[in-house]
Amino acid sequence: GSGEPAVPQPRDPWAPPVDPPQAQPQGAAPTVVLARSTEGEKLSQLERLAGFHLAHSSDGAAALARLRDTALAGGNLFEVLMDAVRCCSLGEITHTLFDVGGRYRRNV
Repeated sequence: GSGEPAVPQPRDPWAPPVDPPQAQPQGAAPTVVLARSTEGEKLSQLERLAGFHLAHSSDGAAALARLRDTALAGGNLFEVLMDAVRCCSLGEITHTLFDVGGRYRRNV
């Protein structure tokens, strides 16, 4: 080396935390450390979700119907999804797509 101390590289903030490398058997996949929400964080998220549903109750049903119809017709879901996420929760979108999932097949 050049005699200069090694500069630590910044960690990717989106990468899951892992145990220190010395704690891993050689060749083993890193162990992911799960972060759990506190009860307060869970309640806060549920309150925000309820507020989101209330604020978008008038447009959500139409967006989900359009999503369902597009999936059943074999259409391009990307544009419809981009509209749906503005007024529908991930759960609502997921349930709608699951309902038609047995009939919708992507053209490959």
